[in-house]
Amino acid sequence: MLAEVKSNAIILVARTTAGCATVGVGPGQTSRVEAVRIAAHRAGKRATGSMMVSDAFFPFRDGIDAAHEIGVATVVQPGGSMRDQESIDAANEHGMAMLFTGKRLFLH
Repeated sequence: MLAEVKSNAIILVARTTAGCATVGVGPGQTSRVEAVRIAAHRAGKRATGSMMVSDAFFPFRDGIDAAHEIGVATVVQPGGSMRDQESIDAANEHGMAMLFTGKRLFLH
């Protein structure tokens, strides 16, 4: 799903009775934080406890902070930013798991 949404995309995935489902999509925005907010708006209450998947790294911790505010439990991202440690620190501060894929899905 994420590979089909262009640049600065965020999706929220939640467990359902049928398995896992995409519950929110934040399509390409100039701000990764805004993409998180759009995905959260679309997910509604289903954002709580969800997994946030990003098509590219988080250049600043604000995207992780925004994810925490909406109740995201896990962050999946490719990594590769010079500021990855800021994102890791933010996830640790918020008690969130963070997984690095090493593969960008960011398209222009």
